Amino acid sequence: MARDTKGEQGAVRLGVNIDHVATLRQARGTPYPDIVEAAWLCEKGGATGITIHLREDRRHIQDRDVYRLRKSVTTRLNLEMACHPDIVRIALDVRPDEVCLVPERRRELTTEGGLDVIGGKKRLASVAAALSAAGIVVSFFIDPDLRQVETCAAIGVPYVELHTGRFCDAAGVGARRELGRLIAAARHAHALGLKVNAGHGIHLGTVGAIMRIPYLDTLNIGHSIVCRAVFVGLKEATREMLVAMRKAGARS
Repeated sequence: MARDTKGEQGAVRLGVNIDHVATLRQARGTPYPDIVEAAWLCEKGGATGITIHLREDRRHIQDRDVYRLRKSVTTRLNLEMACHPDIVRIALDVRPDEVCLVPERRRELTTEGGLDVIGGKKRLASVAAALSAAGIVVSFFIDPDLRQVETCAAIGVPYVELHTGRFCDAAGVGARRELGRLIAAARHAHALGLKVNAGHGIHLGTVGAIMRIPYLDTLNIGHSIVCRAVFVGLKEATREMLVAMRKAGARS
């Protein structure tokens, strides 16, 4: 019998991160490609959510994009963000369905690791409480470290999102070790009553192994889907990822 990684909740869901559609637009300062159309195509392809990261430096997603997508997304809008006061203020105004708090450094190419929830517990707890009070579902983006998981549970957020980047960049023994850490963290999170999302660096070549992580609710995948869309379009690239996820889930 196939193992369902979500238990009784159904198939693992796919949230598509469309940041890099905005990256193409910002490269030339053009009004295209349209971020709203990109989200619509992903939803047509089967995505159950749209993820965007409003960074402090506004390198891709802009404030206007967040407001437009709040009006147009018909599934769930997930806003990735740092604990910056201006971004928190926008989140409280827009009220996306979900917020994922992430670390952010100006010179990084992309998010390079998980939050230090232990070190930033007081600030993170305060921001999470404000977002939750506004009816927003909050998750923390963390490395698969059991102590970080425990601190998330202590703060009381309903979700963690496990950082899969190190696994996706590894090979051989290193990959097996990182996958083991992810599996252990997911099991620990579930035991503590947390729901589990995962994301970062996932592509068609790694999603099969990622689907071995138990208790997954949602995979948030962006860069590889947008890259694949250059050749087949966003709707088809989204469908391809969903097919790969379902095949992997059926084999588990």
